[in-house]
Amino acid sequence: MSLAYRLVGWLFICNRHLSSSSSSPTPVDPSLLLRLCTVLYQQQHAPDPKLHSHLLRLTLPSSPHSIHELFLQVCNRFPFSYRPPHRFHLFLLSHSSFSPTPVSAAKLLDVIGKSRNIALLWDHLRLTADRRLISLSSLRVAARVLADAQENSKCVRLFYLDPQFLSLGALNAVVETLCRRRHVNFANDVVRKLRGSIAANEETYKLLIVGFCKAGELMKAARLWNTMVAEGLEPEVDAYLEIVVTLFKSNRSEDAMMLFKSMRKTRFLDLNIVSYRTVIDWTAKVGKISQAYMVFAEMLKKGIGLNDGATLGALVYGLLARKKVKEAYRVFQEAREVDRNLCHGLMKGLLRLRRPAEATEVLREMVRRRVEPNMHTYVMILQGHMGKRGRKGKDEMVNFESIFVGGLVKAGKTLEASKYAERTMHGAVEVPRFDYNRFLQLFSDEEGVEMFEMVGRRLKEVGMADLGDVFLLYGQRMATRARRRKAMVECREA
Repeated sequence: MSLAYRLVGWLFICNRHLSSSSSSPTPVDPSLLLRLCTVLYQQQHAPDPKLHSHLLRLTLPSSPHSIHELFLQVCNRFPFSYRPPHRFHLFLLSHSSFSPTPVSAAKLLDVIGKSRNIALLWDHLRLTADRRLISLSSLRVAARVLADAQENSKCVRLFYLDPQFLSLGALNAVVETLCRRRHVNFANDVVRKLRGSIAANEETYKLLIVGFCKAGELMKAARLWNTMVAEGLEPEVDAYLEIVVTLFKSNRSEDAMMLFKSMRKTRFLDLNIVSYRTVIDWTAKVGKISQAYMVFAEMLKKGIGLNDGATLGALVYGLLARKKVKEAYRVFQEAREVDRNLCHGLMKGLLRLRRPAEATEVLREMVRRRVEPNMHTYVMILQGHMGKRGRKGKDEMVNFESIFVGGLVKAGKTLEASKYAERTMHGAVEVPRFDYNRFLQLFSDEEGVEMFEMVGRRLKEVGMADLGDVFLLYGQRMATRARRRKAMVECREA
């Protein structure tokens, strides 16, 4: 059965389920919605009497529930233009039985916010607050828009629109929204100005510290940390861990380990597998294998992460980065369960040592052990064999251009292929980095299956057996959705 038929069947079942539910929204007449949106768009600058006369000619639904759903659909049709939904909202308030709800108020607020009309946004917020329709989602939307416009004082006044917002829950929700959009300095100013009304807690400081660390402002995060300790609050594990990662990224591994030791003394019971895995990953990356082993031993002594493939993969990669191949293989072989993360760590380290043949053998071992490779696995192996910018093969008929550029021509991407060929013809022009993801995506169909089999056989005929096996495995297990699903089912059953 084709994908189109499956989608049609799924939509038919969903529509039957929605129509049978009593709480489901009333469907809107598409022709009425089209005429209404056309009128609102054409008459958005017209005077109110003219606009209202056009709207009164339309047969609008009489039930409040239907009108509410119609208004939401209008807001969806104009996501970045505030004038048509806003004027339709004013018309409904004066000419129908429409009663605003928190959902409709938040929807209109989102449209006004995306259009960056701060004056109208503030007026709508006050009107919504007077009607007791403002919600926490509306507060998040308004704070996001005001932060984009750098309206600090108005963002602070948001919390005084409704007494329910003078709480830690509302403050932390706004801080989380602002930090997610990289407005951590703005969020810090809001917290500081609200200190007299809402006292920040551990969660608030954690969000700000993590936000400053992700923005690369370690000094501000440290000052906030000192302020938090001075107030008698204990930093959470996430705040500790984010500063540790930032110190590692700044090549201050000794300071990072000192902070991790302090975290073990104060929050030992709160340390989880993510904490240990992060420290092991970074200590292995910077070459501190002895410290990685110590942290790994403590994790095992605590009884967590016995079969965590991501942690073992990070440890194996760190050993290979220090050219300790035998020790890395011993860790891999002594693992109780071999998963994709562990295999990726071993393959990544072997490719770093320029051993693509051994990395391909790991790929074969994954298939034998019913550990299904993903797209990242194949792209990593192809880059290890062919290079990030491609290289010539041993046979003139089997080289980078005949496989990849010829494949682009077959897929109809002649412009991309010609641009690449022009660059390779001139020695002074650097060959661009080839997009393996894009190439594999172009041939993820039944025709691609035949292409991968043909290329794989041709590569093996000229002595490139490892690279040929990679193409054959991809064609057998990843080229189509049905083949990927079948491979995953086989892995689960095994």
